[in-house]
Amino acid sequence: MTGTNDIIFQHLRDFAPLNDKDISDSTPFWKARKMNKGDFFNMQQMVCNDLGLIIKGIFRIYYRDPNTEEYKNVYFFSENQFVVSFRSFVSRNPCWYFIEAMEDSEIFFISYKDLNGLYETHPNWGTFGRLLAESFFNLAQTRTEEFIFFSHEQRYTRLLEQHPHIIERIPAYHISSYLGITNPSLSRIRKRIESKKGE
Repeated sequence: MTGTNDIIFQHLRDFAPLNDKDISDSTPFWKARKMNKGDFFNMQQMVCNDLGLIIKGIFRIYYRDPNTEEYKNVYFFSENQFVVSFRSFVSRNPCWYFIEAMEDSEIFFISYKDLNGLYETHPNWGTFGRLLAESFFNLAQTRTEEFIFFSHEQRYTRLLEQHPHIIERIPAYHISSYLGITNPSLSRIRKRIESKKGE
Protein backbone atom coordinates (compact mmCIF):
# COMPACT_ATOMS: atom_id res chain seq x y z
CA MET A 1 0.00 0.00 0.00
CA THR A 2 1.44 3.37 -0.99
CA GLY A 3 1.83 6.34 1.29
CA THR A 4 -1.02 8.10 -0.49
CA ASN A 5 -3.29 5.12 0.07
CA ASP A 6 -2.33 5.14 3.74
CA ILE A 7 -3.45 8.76 3.98
CA ILE A 8 -6.71 8.05 2.16
CA PHE A 9 -7.69 5.08 4.24
CA GLN A 10 -6.70 6.79 7.48
CA HIS A 11 -9.03 9.63 6.53
CA LEU A 12 -11.82 7.11 5.90
CA ARG A 13 -11.13 5.50 9.30
CA ASP A 14 -11.28 8.91 10.96
CA PHE A 15 -14.58 9.64 9.26
CA ALA A 16 -16.34 6.33 10.05
CA PRO A 17 -15.71 3.19 12.18
CA LEU A 18 -14.13 1.09 9.44
CA ASN A 19 -12.02 -1.95 10.37
CA ASP A 20 -9.18 -3.60 8.46
CA LYS A 21 -11.53 -5.89 6.51
CA ASP A 22 -13.80 -2.98 5.58
CA ILE A 23 -10.81 -1.11 4.20
CA SER A 24 -9.21 -4.05 2.39
CA ASP A 25 -12.52 -5.08 0.78
CA SER A 26 -13.05 -1.53 -0.48
CA THR A 27 -9.54 -1.05 -1.86
CA PRO A 28 -10.27 -2.36 -5.40
CA PHE A 29 -13.09 0.16 -5.78
CA TRP A 30 -11.15 3.35 -5.02
CA LYS A 31 -9.48 4.81 -8.13
CA ALA A 32 -6.95 7.63 -8.50
CA ARG A 33 -7.60 10.53 -10.83
CA LYS A 34 -5.43 13.53 -11.66
CA MET A 35 -7.36 16.55 -12.86
CA ASN A 36 -6.13 19.71 -14.53
CA LYS A 37 -7.30 23.16 -13.61
CA GLY A 38 -10.65 23.71 -15.36
CA ASP A 39 -11.53 20.01 -15.58
CA PHE A 40 -15.02 19.05 -14.44
CA PHE A 41 -15.69 16.45 -11.77
CA ASN A 42 -19.34 16.63 -12.81
CA MET A 43 -21.35 18.64 -15.33
CA GLN A 44 -24.71 20.31 -14.99
CA GLN A 45 -27.60 18.15 -16.23
CA MET A 46 -25.57 14.98 -15.71
CA VAL A 47 -26.05 12.42 -12.94
CA CYS A 48 -23.16 12.52 -10.47
CA ASN A 49 -21.85 8.94 -10.47
CA ASP A 50 -18.77 9.28 -8.25
CA LEU A 51 -17.87 10.28 -4.72
CA GLY A 52 -14.41 11.86 -4.59
CA LEU A 53 -11.96 12.39 -1.77
CA ILE A 54 -9.65 15.33 -2.46
CA ILE A 55 -5.97 14.62 -1.95
CA LYS A 56 -4.77 17.86 -3.51
CA GLY A 57 -6.60 20.86 -4.95
CA ILE A 58 -9.69 23.02 -4.68
CA PHE A 59 -13.04 22.45 -6.39
CA ARG A 60 -15.99 24.75 -6.71
CA ILE A 61 -19.68 24.01 -7.13
CA TYR A 62 -21.31 26.71 -9.23
CA TYR A 63 -24.25 27.45 -11.51
CA ARG A 64 -25.24 30.02 -14.09
CA ASP A 65 -27.96 32.43 -13.05
CA PRO A 66 -30.58 32.22 -15.84
CA ASN A 67 -31.60 35.87 -15.33
CA THR A 68 -28.18 37.55 -15.25
CA GLU A 69 -26.14 34.78 -16.93
CA GLU A 70 -23.58 35.24 -14.16
CA TYR A 71 -21.73 32.24 -12.78
CA LYS A 72 -22.27 31.97 -9.02
CA ASN A 73 -20.24 29.87 -6.63
CA VAL A 74 -22.19 27.78 -4.15
CA TYR A 75 -19.48 25.88 -2.29
CA PHE A 76 -15.79 25.08 -2.23
CA PHE A 77 -14.15 21.74 -1.43
CA SER A 78 -10.45 21.32 -0.67
CA GLU A 79 -7.99 18.77 0.73
CA ASN A 80 -9.38 15.92 2.87
CA GLN A 81 -12.98 16.74 1.97
CA PHE A 82 -15.42 14.65 -0.03
CA VAL A 83 -16.51 16.22 -3.30
CA VAL A 84 -19.83 15.21 -4.86
CA SER A 85 -23.20 16.56 -5.91
CA PHE A 86 -24.82 14.64 -3.11
CA ARG A 87 -28.47 15.06 -4.12
CA SER A 88 -27.70 13.84 -7.63
CA PHE A 89 -25.48 11.05 -6.31
CA VAL A 90 -28.17 9.54 -4.06
CA SER A 91 -31.28 10.33 -6.13
CA ARG A 92 -29.74 9.39 -9.51
CA ASN A 93 -31.22 12.59 -10.96
CA PRO A 94 -29.25 15.12 -13.01
CA CYS A 95 -27.06 17.57 -11.12
CA TRP A 96 -28.11 21.22 -10.99
CA TYR A 97 -24.52 22.44 -10.75
CA PHE A 98 -21.07 22.22 -12.26
CA ILE A 99 -18.20 20.88 -10.13
CA GLU A 100 -14.87 22.20 -11.45
CA ALA A 101 -11.23 21.87 -10.39
CA MET A 102 -9.87 25.35 -9.66
CA GLU A 103 -6.24 24.20 -9.74
CA ASP A 104 -4.40 21.06 -10.74
CA SER A 105 -5.84 18.44 -8.43
CA GLU A 106 -5.68 14.82 -7.33
CA ILE A 107 -8.61 12.80 -6.03
CA PHE A 108 -9.52 9.24 -5.14
CA PHE A 109 -13.04 8.30 -6.10
CA ILE A 110 -15.54 5.47 -5.80
CA SER A 111 -18.61 4.91 -7.97
CA TYR A 112 -22.19 4.98 -6.72
CA LYS A 113 -22.59 1.32 -7.68
CA ASP A 114 -19.49 0.16 -5.83
CA LEU A 115 -20.20 2.24 -2.74
CA ASN A 116 -23.75 0.95 -2.51
CA GLY A 117 -22.42 -2.59 -2.89
CA LEU A 118 -20.29 -1.96 0.19
CA TYR A 119 -23.31 -0.56 2.04
CA GLU A 120 -25.19 -3.80 1.43
CA THR A 121 -22.41 -6.18 2.45
CA HIS A 122 -20.54 -4.28 5.18
CA PRO A 123 -22.45 -2.73 8.11
CA ASN A 124 -19.63 -0.29 8.85
CA TRP A 125 -19.77 1.02 5.30
CA GLY A 126 -23.49 1.48 5.87
CA THR A 127 -22.55 3.65 8.83
CA PHE A 128 -20.17 5.54 6.55
CA GLY A 129 -23.12 6.25 4.24
CA ARG A 130 -25.23 7.60 7.10
CA LEU A 131 -22.40 9.82 8.33
CA LEU A 132 -21.80 11.05 4.78
CA ALA A 133 -25.47 12.00 4.42
CA GLU A 134 -25.42 13.78 7.78
CA SER A 135 -22.27 15.64 6.78
CA PHE A 136 -23.74 16.94 3.52
CA PHE A 137 -27.04 17.84 5.19
CA ASN A 138 -25.07 19.84 7.73
CA LEU A 139 -23.12 21.61 4.96
CA ALA A 140 -26.30 22.52 3.09
CA GLN A 141 -28.16 23.80 6.15
CA THR A 142 -25.16 25.71 7.46
CA ARG A 143 -24.73 27.42 4.10
CA THR A 144 -28.38 28.53 4.17
CA GLU A 145 -28.19 29.71 7.77
CA GLU A 146 -25.03 31.72 7.09
CA PHE A 147 -26.94 33.88 4.60
CA ILE A 148 -29.76 34.39 7.10
CA PHE A 149 -27.89 35.02 10.33
CA PHE A 150 -24.31 36.06 9.51
CA SER A 151 -22.79 39.22 8.09
CA HIS A 152 -20.59 39.22 5.00
CA GLU A 153 -17.53 39.56 7.20
CA GLN A 154 -18.57 36.62 9.38
CA ARG A 155 -19.16 34.46 6.30
CA TYR A 156 -15.72 35.41 4.98
CA THR A 157 -14.10 34.52 8.30
CA ARG A 158 -15.86 31.16 8.35
CA LEU A 159 -14.69 30.46 4.80
CA LEU A 160 -11.10 31.06 5.87
CA GLU A 161 -11.57 28.69 8.80
CA GLN A 162 -12.73 25.95 6.43
CA HIS A 163 -10.12 26.68 3.73
CA PRO A 164 -7.25 28.60 5.41
CA HIS A 165 -5.23 29.41 2.27
CA ILE A 166 -8.01 29.77 -0.26
CA ILE A 167 -7.50 33.50 -0.76
CA GLU A 168 -3.96 32.86 -2.02
CA ARG A 169 -5.02 29.97 -4.24
CA ILE A 170 -7.96 31.27 -6.26
CA PRO A 171 -8.94 34.68 -7.73
CA ALA A 172 -10.74 37.04 -5.37
CA TYR A 173 -13.78 37.32 -7.62
CA HIS A 174 -14.57 33.69 -6.90
CA ILE A 175 -14.61 34.50 -3.18
CA SER A 176 -16.88 37.50 -3.84
CA SER A 177 -19.28 35.31 -5.81
CA TYR A 178 -19.43 32.77 -2.99
CA LEU A 179 -20.14 35.49 -0.41
CA GLY A 180 -22.69 37.25 -2.61
CA ILE A 181 -20.81 40.57 -2.61
CA THR A 182 -18.77 42.72 -4.99
CA ASN A 183 -14.97 42.72 -5.25
CA PRO A 184 -14.66 46.20 -3.64
CA SER A 185 -16.76 44.98 -0.70
CA LEU A 186 -14.46 41.99 -0.29
CA SER A 187 -11.43 44.28 -0.32
CA ARG A 188 -12.96 46.40 2.45
CA ILE A 189 -13.70 43.29 4.53
CA ARG A 190 -10.14 42.06 4.16
CA LYS A 191 -8.75 45.47 5.16
CA ARG A 192 -10.99 45.58 8.25
CA ILE A 193 -9.88 42.12 9.31
CA GLU A 194 -6.21 42.96 8.79
CA SER A 195 -6.56 46.20 10.79
CA LYS A 196 -8.16 44.29 13.66
CA LYS A 197 -5.22 41.90 13.70
CA GLY A 198 -2.87 44.83 13.99
CA GLU A 199 -4.64 46.33 17.00
